[in-house]
Amino acid sequence: MLDTDLTLAPTAAPMPAGDTPRPTRDEAEAAVRTLIRWAGDEPAREGLLATPARVVRAYEEWFAGYRQDPAGLLSRTFEEVGGYDEMVVLRDIPLQSTCEHHMAAIRGVVHVAYLPNQRVVGISKLARLVEAYGRRLQIQERLTVEIADTLARVLQPRGVAVIVEASHECLSSRGVRLHGVSMQTRRLLGEFAQEPRRQEILSALAG
Repeated sequence: MLDTDLTLAPTAAPMPAGDTPRPTRDEAEAAVRTLIRWAGDEPAREGLLATPARVVRAYEEWFAGYRQDPAGLLSRTFEEVGGYDEMVVLRDIPLQSTCEHHMAAIRGVVHVAYLPNQRVVGISKLARLVEAYGRRLQIQERLTVEIADTLARVLQPRGVAVIVEASHECLSSRGVRLHGVSMQTRRLLGEFAQEPRRQEILSALAG
């Protein structure tokens, strides 16, 4: 559980590019062939010939978040809200991510809410924000913080709440192999970190 006020460190900045050049597509496909051999199969086998190219194309989709600017997704806001100043809640945003420790799938949902402070953002942008951070190598705790802190920094609302509920294949498909286990993380900022708003938003996001 992560609760705090709206005094934020710049934790949600775009991912650094680093000094190492990005590998070429041919190099990436060669790496996949190496992993196939490590698994015990033969990359030249008919059924695996096209697998390296397919895997690289899949990586382009799974990790598309590295090519997105999450804060930029929220840059277009609206001030004509007719005096509306209550919670904006978007529940059950699908989450597809990848664990950075074992590169296994993370699947779940994200619930997002904020208390407007004169400005609101299109609801599709909230879903795109989740996707931008989700389609990276992640741990659930950091993902939760990144979504909440970016919303707080860009929109400057009176409060932000993010709850992530997800299952991790690194837990179910290897190691202890526990199925049906889910993990919940949350971050409450501003008014949502204080009573009575705290219980109000937790009840709303619990559905």
